[in-house]
Amino acid sequence: MTSPVDLDARYGRTRSARLRTRWVVVASAIAFAIVFTLWLVWGGLLGSPAQFEANDTGHTIVSDSEVSISWEFSVSPGTPAKCALQALNSTFGIVGWKIVDVPASPERTRKLTDTLRTTELAVSGLIYRCWLT
Repeated sequence: MTSPVDLDARYGRTRSARLRTRWVVVASAIAFAIVFTLWLVWGGLLGSPAQFEANDTGHTIVSDSEVSISWEFSVSPGTPAKCALQALNSTFGIVGWKIVDVPASPERTRKLTDTLRTTELAVSGLIYRCWLT
């Protein structure tokens, strides 16, 4: 007949095996904490802040074939950019599209207005996307 001590040794349930398992768990937890902390620092603290901000402030339907879009654009002074503006119909289809150059300026925030020609009556006009040039 085998004793419980022999069975524990056979199946790896010895004191040294428990200590080894504990150290592996502790080392894994420490490694995870270090990697997670470095990821947070890299992504949150070292990440670059937003370079610009564009906000729709309104639109006016000028006619069946034109819409006027008013918007506000903030960027660091002296930085040029481009923005794509779009006009949508009642089914949210794009009926007008224009890429607008936003030249460098000494001002940080500017209020801009642009008119888009449309293929049919638009019900809204808005900023699609902006990028730095």
